[in-house]
Amino acid sequence: MGNEIIFWLSLGLVGYAYFGYPLLLGMMSLFRVHDVMKADITPSVTFVITAYNEEERITEKLDNTLKLSYPKELLEVIVASDCSSDRTDDMVRTYTDRGVRLIRAAIRKGKEGTQQLAVRATKGDILVFSDAATILPENAIRNIVSNFYDPTVGCVSSQDRFLDKEGRISGEGAYVRYEMFLRVLETRVNSLVGLSGSFFAVRRTVCEPWADDLQSDFNTLLNSVSSGMRGVLDQSSIGYYRNLTNEKQEYQRKVRTVLRGLSVIARRRGMLNPFRYGIFSWQLFSHKLCRWLVPFGLIAAFLSNLMLASEAKIYAGTLVLQLCFYGIAVVGNISSIACRSLVKLAAFFVLVNVSILEAWVRFFKGHRVVAWESSRR
Repeated sequence: MGNEIIFWLSLGLVGYAYFGYPLLLGMMSLFRVHDVMKADITPSVTFVITAYNEEERITEKLDNTLKLSYPKELLEVIVASDCSSDRTDDMVRTYTDRGVRLIRAAIRKGKEGTQQLAVRATKGDILVFSDAATILPENAIRNIVSNFYDPTVGCVSSQDRFLDKEGRISGEGAYVRYEMFLRVLETRVNSLVGLSGSFFAVRRTVCEPWADDLQSDFNTLLNSVSSGMRGVLDQSSIGYYRNLTNEKQEYQRKVRTVLRGLSVIARRRGMLNPFRYGIFSWQLFSHKLCRWLVPFGLIAAFLSNLMLASEAKIYAGTLVLQLCFYGIAVVGNISSIACRSLVKLAAFFVLVNVSILEAWVRFFKGHRVVAWESSRR
């Protein structure tokens, strides 16, 4: 009996994290609609580019930034360098006469610590953060700041678009489409629970309690909610960046992302209090924490299924299904057959959950990510 309870509860956790939560959001969106009021406003903006050893990309990024359509007298551009040891800083200095400011950390501070230096030096009412690897369309700033006409909006997330080696838009994959779908529903119902770190905007007032050791995009969203505002997705604000072609590098990026997220949740666990933060606490629990607990649910479901397989045909059948699924995932991760969508999806699902499990192991060992290396794309 005990194994049966563990099995079905474990399956329930996995199902709720990926299907139950979106289904409930979809149902709520039918009667709970919080549309964003937008207008073509032009507040003062500081555009912050965080960089560490970006000599290969910083020129392209700055040229792209300076071509963005926004009143020059209202736009401040800052490059925050995390004590870069290559030619990044010298290359940025060549743009000084075009209004670009360099803020250099004297010692390595990590991404958030370097961003904190930039935040303290900013003048704009709206701060826009963007990675050196992200290329933006001409109307990017106008689109994203238009959301701040709505006084309930504290921060705004962009949508990600992936580029291949030739610079063409490549397929996003089912997972990214799924995440964007969730963000659309979350914006409609209440608030996002995370921002795209490659390109997001925030009110200056929200940035005042800046933490130099917590994932800035996630923590900024939580700061907005704790300030009585919300985070929203702007589907017209798009950031383009190249896919990581190195699978090992992409895996380690996933581990770092989850590990940094766990650090934020641990520090800001009070945000899970539904009596104080209402529906947002449920969203945070469902979208983030439940998703990060899925690996444990998968392990428990498999082990309990092993114990039950000899007791009833239904459990023998579910064990066979699990073995087939994981077998397909293994094949997908080691063979070119992964190009087939269903195999690729199974392989990606398992790889993501293995990376989450590794992040938990590192978290419990006391590992934290502060220093960073830019991902070569």
